[in-house]
Amino acid sequence: MSKIRITKQFSFETGHALYGYDGKCKNVHGHSYKLSVTVIGTPISDNSNVKFGMVIDFTDLKKIVKEEIVDNFDHATVFNKNTPHVELANELSQRGHHVILVDYQPTSENMVVDFAYKIKNRLPKEIQLHSLKLQETESSFAEWFASDN
Repeated sequence: MSKIRITKQFSFETGHALYGYDGKCKNVHGHSYKLSVTVIGTPISDNSNVKFGMVIDFTDLKKIVKEEIVDNFDHATVFNKNTPHVELANELSQRGHHVILVDYQPTSENMVVDFAYKIKNRLPKEIQLHSLKLQETESSFAEWFASDN
């Protein structure tokens, strides 16, 4: 049977700042991110399976991505924990803000790699992550492809 790719799209709001950057993004700011998750697999051929004909139930894919990415990153502020931004992060956390500290510069490029790792680890063994597209603005995005990695 043919391999089929399916894609589900997600959106979330996240703030970040790029420590040491020489432009406006050194300031704390936010984006309305759009994440497209594409997986590849063979549709289930067992007609007694309730998911007959599906590569993966969109609901199952949604659950994985919501738990790993959307529920964590939505309305959070992301900082690199290896920079002085950790002081600001601690202050915000003490004031009840949702802050995520990561061990990378929180660019779209690095975030999409992080997201790929988190999603891949949760997919059923017969389903592969094909690609991710993380859109930061209407005209700017980062993409991750399994074939490149």
